[in-house]
Amino acid sequence: MKKENKISRRSFLKNSALVGALGTVGVGSPMLLSSCNKGDSKSKLIPLKAPGSYYIPDLVDVAADGRELKAGIIGCGGRGSGAAFNFLDAGNGLTIVALADTFKDRVDDLAGKLKTEKNIDIPQEKRFVGLDAYKQLIDSDVDVVIIATPPVFRPLHFKYATEKGKHSFLEKPVCVDAAGYRTIMATAKQAAAKNLCVVTGTQRHHQRSYVESYKKIMEGAIGEITGGTVYWNQSMLWYRSREKGWTDGEWMIKDWVNWKWLSGDHIVEQHVHNLDIFTWFSGLKPVSAVGFGSRQRRITGDQYDNFSVDFVMENGIHLHSMCRQISGCADNVSEFIQGTKGSWSTRDGAQIKDLAGNILWKFDYDAEQANFKQTDAYVLEHVNWVNHIRSNQPIDQASEIAVPNMAAIMGRESAYTGAEITWEQMTASALDYTPADLNLNGKMDMSKFVVAVPGTK
Repeated sequence: MKKENKISRRSFLKNSALVGALGTVGVGSPMLLSSCNKGDSKSKLIPLKAPGSYYIPDLVDVAADGRELKAGIIGCGGRGSGAAFNFLDAGNGLTIVALADTFKDRVDDLAGKLKTEKNIDIPQEKRFVGLDAYKQLIDSDVDVVIIATPPVFRPLHFKYATEKGKHSFLEKPVCVDAAGYRTIMATAKQAAAKNLCVVTGTQRHHQRSYVESYKKIMEGAIGEITGGTVYWNQSMLWYRSREKGWTDGEWMIKDWVNWKWLSGDHIVEQHVHNLDIFTWFSGLKPVSAVGFGSRQRRITGDQYDNFSVDFVMENGIHLHSMCRQISGCADNVSEFIQGTKGSWSTRDGAQIKDLAGNILWKFDYDAEQANFKQTDAYVLEHVNWVNHIRSNQPIDQASEIAVPNMAAIMGRESAYTGAEITWEQMTASALDYTPADLNLNGKMDMSKFVVAVPGTK
């Protein structure tokens, strides 16, 4: 399949203003991006939201030209390195001038990749190392920051970046506990007051199949939403065995994805993507959660490897959430939403069916490949971020992702305790996962990092 675009979109971008690029317009011709079979006419559909009342990004191939933007990367691991190159691929006049990480080897590794692949030199004086490296980077000569540290640190880093007037890209999740949630919400308001642009790493919001699906559902294609199920079931993720000479803090941060205080557990760190789809499409937040989970195969850390949660949403409908990281089991990463007139699913590509199971619409992936040069949602989210910055159109995705993020926290805490957890209870909770004795040089109280047992105090 050819990925080249036969139509020159570069000429289109140069001669098109950002009218619509940041408003309620589509992501290309619907005739190119969708196909319909046996569907009712649009006149019979009752929209869930009025056209023009909801945000649709214009997912163009590259950002419009404009002022140079100098970025700093906070967190130089796998995702931070990936986001660095995604940012550079988003358009012209984009560069990286500073790096920060807890560990020097990660900073130097990303600096080497930038030099080899993009001919970008990061001088030693712009390579910041340590738990406070984020402050040094933000205080340096950067216009925007990409925050890809372990999730527990993101609220603090976002807060400092906003105080200093920097536009932020935050990887998801944006917090791991109630204290972090409140920091994110307060900081998002401060960012909005400063007309800053904040985009998050919820790449499905910049994936054309999801955006077109959202538009269809808002147009009433499946009727009123009555419930759904979201899944992220996959094999076990990576882990780091402790090496001789590593301190407690050093080991946990290097093995961060397996520790609940750092990652929030995988229901928060990973499954938030799927929960986000339901809260985005439905416009609802959960009022309560009852869940369970267990730890059966994980090798390091203190978190679970499976969760199942029943969420009751604001209007009384239910969402079932299922996630698992165990090798050798049935895998499924998808979303399903039921409506009064039909259903939508991503299990076999984004598609809508009527109540009899007939396909009414499905996203045309071949047409997307034929008509767009850029189909990587990880790049498109940076294209959208840059377009907002260069056109001085503020955007706040931090408070948006905070809703499914808090839903995941509710589900996790219900599974850990065995109790029903409410939105009001958790958002007001004093829950703060950050260790009081966090350090990289000495010992920490490792007795606090234990696997939760539900039904106990």
